[in-house]
Amino acid sequence: MRKTLTVILLVMLSWTLAAQTDSLRLGYLVRGRVKDAGSGKALESVHVSAAGRHHATVTNADGEFVLKSDAPIGTVEFSYLGYRKRTEKATSAYMQVGLQREALPLKEASIITGEPADIVRAALEKADISYCPEPELLECFYRETVQKRNRYTYVAEAVARIFKDQYSRNLGSRDAAALEKSRLLVSQRKRDTLSVKTQGGPNMAITCDFLKNRELLFTEEEMALYRFSMESPTYIGDRVQFIIKMEPSPYAQVDYALYYATLYIDRETLCFTRIETSLDMKDQVKAIRAILVSKPMGLRFFPKEASIVLNYRTVGEKTRLEYFRSTIRFDCDWRKRLFKTHYTSINELVITDVYPTATPIPRRERFRAKDYLDDKALEFEDPDFWADYNIIEPSESLEHAIGRLRK
Repeated sequence: MRKTLTVILLVMLSWTLAAQTDSLRLGYLVRGRVKDAGSGKALESVHVSAAGRHHATVTNADGEFVLKSDAPIGTVEFSYLGYRKRTEKATSAYMQVGLQREALPLKEASIITGEPADIVRAALEKADISYCPEPELLECFYRETVQKRNRYTYVAEAVARIFKDQYSRNLGSRDAAALEKSRLLVSQRKRDTLSVKTQGGPNMAITCDFLKNRELLFTEEEMALYRFSMESPTYIGDRVQFIIKMEPSPYAQVDYALYYATLYIDRETLCFTRIETSLDMKDQVKAIRAILVSKPMGLRFFPKEASIVLNYRTVGEKTRLEYFRSTIRFDCDWRKRLFKTHYTSINELVITDVYPTATPIPRRERFRAKDYLDDKALEFEDPDFWADYNIIEPSESLEHAIGRLRK
């Protein structure tokens, strides 16, 4: 049995014209590194923004960032889940920023009791009722990026529709995605000999929705393969969250890669707020089988990270997926070559609107699970693509741009 996180295809590059946009050539920039003020550990995915402007980015795996703007940057804001927000004056020198962990004072009534696995089961029972109680048709903004070292070699975006069937129709579900329009902002250069493609496009947010497709993580059989532990609680917004960790049991014997997961569950409502997972990389053969579709002969593939982030939003009695991100980091080299090349592939989707009528997507319009966005992007060229939403930079996570994207 193969448990697939997401899949990528490595192919020899078929050259296309570069479509680099002016928004990627911004003349003012600030560089620096963000770390935990206590431990000194580099912090990845910290949101870094220019105060009072739309320009933003996130830190890389080494905690480093490059914030670009079309005007001088006066003040830089740093925010990260579980840490105090910090504001610093921009400097021309390389900035070194330390973030302090957010102290969480809990009332006596907030003392946590109970087994972590039992809390997860209770939250899953809650999801049976609140998650997609009736079909919905959602409008989404979707983006794929590929970086070779620190340079973007591919950026594509799309407006899409996603039909989400009610939870009770998980078997034989009509869940599907369809493109409204899309564009290719950056394509590979002639000197790039390798093309990285992600299979499934916006369908990935459907396939990797752990609360609906529980066979990936949340069946009783799967949960028996994990150990659960409770972490110190935190706030998301003004809501106290249980933080429950899942890690593979040392006694688990399966022929596919398992996950490490962090679950954020609202303490009062028991609704899932956020799920973070990363594929276990200890067995490289299993990890490669979960990620890779195909590669050229003679190319060696070394996976470093395959992770997924899901944010859920509860409005009234209804909970829906709000944000999806898949990140794959890997090295490649050709046999007999001395140095490896590092690649990062990120796919993001954010729900921007809900249609008043939940009309299923006709089969002929569906984006298939084996389709690739870059094969279709040029079919939907539009010079006025999403108009005001052109402000979202490839280096800025859509998770932090939700307020600007949501209608």
